[in-house]
Amino acid sequence: MKRSEINAIIKRFEKLLEDHRFELPPFLKFTPEEWKTKGHEYDEIRDNMLGWDVTDYGMGDYKRLGLALITLRNGNVNNPKYTKTYAEKIIMCEPGQVSPMHFHWNKMEDIINRGGGNLVIQLYKATDDDEFSTDDVEVQVDGRHYSIPAGGKVVLTPGESITLLPRQYHKFWAEPGAGVCLVGEVSKVNDDNTDNRFYEEVGRFPEIEEDEPARFVLCNEYHKL
Repeated sequence: MKRSEINAIIKRFEKLLEDHRFELPPFLKFTPEEWKTKGHEYDEIRDNMLGWDVTDYGMGDYKRLGLALITLRNGNVNNPKYTKTYAEKIIMCEPGQVSPMHFHWNKMEDIINRGGGNLVIQLYKATDDDEFSTDDVEVQVDGRHYSIPAGGKVVLTPGESITLLPRQYHKFWAEPGAGVCLVGEVSKVNDDNTDNRFYEEVGRFPEIEEDEPARFVLCNEYHKL
């Protein structure tokens, strides 16, 4: 991805958050130059990969296969000094764009439609060899438990949420014609380096062409400063 594309995506994300009156913590406004002045009191942000996250999953087509996220809080499965057992994200899902099919080995999460358009989620159970099961999928939507066929879809309108279990394949997208979705995620501790199992081989973080200065540091870039 070009840095100019990432900067433009973040601007759209900021506008979406402003429209929904969703306020961000101050560290999300730190410029790269400001981050260079921040000491160890900010290590939790760096170590737990809080902050801006824009990805095309290494496929070079963000408008079709991509997502913009912000990790607001997180623990760390590899560092016991961080005692949080939970994580929270806010996500921008734009029309025409898909977050690819994947599951998490350990993480349970709630995906919440915070506003905007409708969010479509497709679900499968995983077999023992990590293929798609043909079994029905148990669905938990805001306390309602029911089953859908393998590969079935759940549509979340604004305010609705779904609970996703470990090893439950899912992909999601904004329903066509319904607008951008502002999506929330509340989960167990998030570890994007080891806990994602994508059905088709993709990357998690983009390779970036530096065609203009970065407005903000992405969550996987703190080590560069």
